[in-house]
Amino acid sequence: MKIQLSEHFTYKKLLRFVLPSIIMMIFTSIYGIVDGLFVSNYVGKTAFAAVNLVMPLMMGVSALGFMVGTGGSAIVAKTLGEGEHKKANEYFSLLVYVTFIGGVIFSLCGMLLVRPVASLLGAEGALLDNCVLYGRICFISMPAFMLQNVFQSFFVTAEKPKLGLGVIIIAGVTNMVLDYLFIAVLGWGLPGAAIATVTGECIGGFFPIFYFARKNSSLLKLGKTKFDGAVLLKTCTNGSSELMTNLSSSLVNSLYNLQLMKYAGENGVAAYGAIMYVNFIFISIFLGYSVGSAPIVSYHYGAGNRDELKNMFKKSTSLIAIWGILLVLLAHAIAGPLTKIFVGYDAELFALTKHGFLIYSFTYLINGFNIYGSSFFTALNNGLISALISFLRTLVFQLSAVMLLPLILGLDGIWGAIIVAEAITLCTSEFMAALLTSVLDNTDKVIEYSGECARLGIKVLPPDVNVSGGGFTADENGQIRNFETER
Repeated sequence: MKIQLSEHFTYKKLLRFVLPSIIMMIFTSIYGIVDGLFVSNYVGKTAFAAVNLVMPLMMGVSALGFMVGTGGSAIVAKTLGEGEHKKANEYFSLLVYVTFIGGVIFSLCGMLLVRPVASLLGAEGALLDNCVLYGRICFISMPAFMLQNVFQSFFVTAEKPKLGLGVIIIAGVTNMVLDYLFIAVLGWGLPGAAIATVTGECIGGFFPIFYFARKNSSLLKLGKTKFDGAVLLKTCTNGSSELMTNLSSSLVNSLYNLQLMKYAGENGVAAYGAIMYVNFIFISIFLGYSVGSAPIVSYHYGAGNRDELKNMFKKSTSLIAIWGILLVLLAHAIAGPLTKIFVGYDAELFALTKHGFLIYSFTYLINGFNIYGSSFFTALNNGLISALISFLRTLVFQLSAVMLLPLILGLDGIWGAIIVAEAITLCTSEFMAALLTSVLDNTDKVIEYSGECARLGIKVLPPDVNVSGGGFTADENGQIRNFETER
């Protein structure tokens, strides 16, 4: 039975609705790591290190797709919730066309930037040549990759999450099969891995265009549109947290690579690459849930249904807490086998990677809350708070931790930096504001969380008719006050 955005969501119904998005994100992560897996085992650790050095640049350039997908789907879902289907389709079409044009421009820029960026990160000789070779081929499909990220969000908004999952599975299987054919069978090496990725991304990005461009049974259809600067600006502000997350992650990952080159050399970069590949799979559960549940939040926000918003927030945080504990236990149980898949051919690299992952894995107890907290505010069309959470989480705290902790703990400080950054983010007043807003109509809970704010040293200001509104947010001084919710 089809589940609609307008329904009340029990745990069972919520899990059924978001499951395709979670599986889609997991599968995206798996086929995203296949290049690294084949390159590491069939081409060698120098080529593997090259893939990991250039990856942050590609992820940073592709950030527009994540921003438009999350920020734009929030606007479209809210518009659908308001009953304006024609306008929702116009917004959807505009955002898809803008993404494609932006993808072409960014693709060309990326090709030019690969060599100087890789050189800046310390690559030279064969390592630098491999970075340029792999990066320039992969940038060919940048428009398709950005569209793929956009459609992952819009398939959910269109109430077709299973179709989105099917597209990703086809693209992923294509990438995996071609990786095996081009690298293991034909011996094409690094270019083979890049060509396989390009092919898979083209399927994932361009097939949805054919679906949405014709008459279909979903809520959305591509068609005529007109330029709307206000919608684009709102999309950018809504999706600014995802943009910040991707840009910050690219910058932070580059800094990690610099620090690892300093403390552990090429082996450190290769170890970090393996850990990141495994990490992509683990956090994809949180990311998939956030993508899958965001249109529900946006729809009920547009419909003015506060009770369902509180219901979603409560159930979501409970699920994330359970998943975080299970992921840490799973990580420690299978750390050895997972590491062996990537770097089992080198005993020293294997030991380094396994040790790093065991430390890194404790972050799963925390980062799910931060990922969902940012996504929740994006879905509420409040991009400012969402971006602030992402900015603190992915840039400020991580940069500080990865620079300072190694001075005290050495290499272990690099592996543990993410834990410290996520923990500090979880304690920020922005997240406390999310808790307060979610229980706004429950006096006992407001008192309870206000007390928690006091314990953390966060001041909650009394109501003020001049500046207060219908929810809570943190002001520039780190204090929490009411804010006016857009309707």
